[in-house]
Amino acid sequence: GLGDVYKRQILMSAFSFVAIGKQQSDIKNPEKYSINNENYKSLYLDKFLNLKKERKPVISNDWMVVTANFQASKAAAKILEKGGTAVDAMISAQLVLGLVEPESSGLGGGAFLVYFNNKKKEIITLDGRETAPLMIKEDIFQDANGNPLKFFDAVVGGKSVGTPGTPALLEQAYIKWGKTKWSLLFEDAINLSDNGFVVSEKLSSSVQKSKKSLSKFLKTREYFLPKNNPIKSGDILLNKNYAETLRAFSKYGSKTFYSGTIANDIVSTVQNSIHNPGLLSHEDLFLYRVIERNPVCSKYRNYKICGMGPPSSGALTISQILGMIENYNIAELGFDNPNTWRIIGDASRLAFADRSIYMADSDFINVPIKELINKDYLYKRARLLNSKNKIEEIKPGNIIGKSSLNWGKDISIELPSTSHISIVDKYGNALSMTTTIENGFGSRLMTDGGFLLNNELTDFSFKTYKNGKKIANSIEPGKRPRSSMAPTIILKNDKPVYVLGSPGGSNIIGYVVNAVVSLIDWKVNVQEAASTPHGINKFGTFYLEKNTRLSKIEPFLKSMNYKVKLRNFSSGLNIIHIDDKLYGGSDHRREGVAIGN
Repeated sequence: GLGDVYKRQILMSAFSFVAIGKQQSDIKNPEKYSINNENYKSLYLDKFLNLKKERKPVISNDWMVVTANFQASKAAAKILEKGGTAVDAMISAQLVLGLVEPESSGLGGGAFLVYFNNKKKEIITLDGRETAPLMIKEDIFQDANGNPLKFFDAVVGGKSVGTPGTPALLEQAYIKWGKTKWSLLFEDAINLSDNGFVVSEKLSSSVQKSKKSLSKFLKTREYFLPKNNPIKSGDILLNKNYAETLRAFSKYGSKTFYSGTIANDIVSTVQNSIHNPGLLSHEDLFLYRVIERNPVCSKYRNYKICGMGPPSSGALTISQILGMIENYNIAELGFDNPNTWRIIGDASRLAFADRSIYMADSDFINVPIKELINKDYLYKRARLLNSKNKIEEIKPGNIIGKSSLNWGKDISIELPSTSHISIVDKYGNALSMTTTIENGFGSRLMTDGGFLLNNELTDFSFKTYKNGKKIANSIEPGKRPRSSMAPTIILKNDKPVYVLGSPGGSNIIGYVVNAVVSLIDWKVNVQEAASTPHGINKFGTFYLEKNTRLSKIEPFLKSMNYKVKLRNFSSGLNIIHIDDKLYGGSDHRREGVAIGN
């Protein structure tokens, strides 16, 4: 049950928003904060007030933030209201997310940032992806017979931990585009750590599902399962160790994670893990660098879709799917037409076939980026979609002659977790960042600093060769594992019009494609796009979202020779539309919240 103090805290927060600004007297008109908070209400307030309200886009004049958690959005809104930039707000939100949604992202993980600089009218991307330790061996995720380990046998413990990139990315982004005093960006996260934050339904249920693996490590168990009892939704949880880490970060910058006491603790936690001790070293931390990369941009209809290039496969695969379905009138076919989903589904299968062969860390292999999104190449691939039924045999395309097929088909697993942040500030800058520790709770290793370490190395292929050919996404020292994260900014006439992204493992690509088609072809608003029913087909089986209008096309797809399964999806699309005003929407499937002024 919730105590009276907590009830008052929630009611004040939801209805007057005085908690958004630390100086309460600064907020003369609390109603100016608009919030699509149905999930938050359903989790906490409906118990007392039985409130139900239709979820609609949030409308704002000057700035907008959409994150995966009310407490993170609130922290970012406070920064934006005081004149901070999108990057300032992102940093504040990410620091809070690492506390309130630790199963999804945090200082022990990595992130990809896509940024529109309004002053220079350009898209810039920052790669804060984790790197493989220099001492890594290609057979680290294989048994004595050379067979791949079971996924969770590889995930839990130190051997799955890559060099964290998030602290360095936050600092690098701030140096480039920050404005607010650095230390002020830490205030809300430190306050929540010291004085307590509200455990959400998502965190509570995630702990319950991962109870067994979280119990393997003392520090992790004591925090998430105190006295062997999983933390519950509505609990007030403190993390004093995280507060101390944030104080050090705010004082000394990211170097405190890559050398010094915190670095020593990270290395010790990995190397001395009682289960699957790992290879991460001080040298790996010291050598880590954020990389500024060229964005991957492609045209779709009259829009320019921009995102993160390799080691992310997100923008490339999305560009391929959209480039194929662009040859068909999806708008006229309509959402409820099985042929619409046949085209989208098989375009996705064709793109994932290319992804499995060609896409990996471009610092280690030659990724044929231009060739993969070339309009003529995609037109030829799209001709395969001229069918009444499922394409029976999917093969990767031959990009640049026979030599392009010398890579082996990838063998890697990506399970849903991750978080996404979308922000537009009053200066016209736009930011899309997807952030992760990979699987829920990452490696399950918690440091003395109160944050979890990633299991990002399991995003590599567990095997190095397939049928005698080397796999592009095989593990190598210093290499960054391929990702499906797809932070996206969509432009029209060189001006940003949509900012979006989602968590969800390799399904992220399908989620973002569904949202883009919904926005551009079906002209829905951002909330409708965030909540659109999902149809996903990556490798042959068509997955349709249960209990939605899309599930009605199941028999028609079966008649087209598809194997069809109905399932729930855990997308977390956070979308902003930039028009005469700003419009924010957040996926009803998670706990995301949009806030504008």
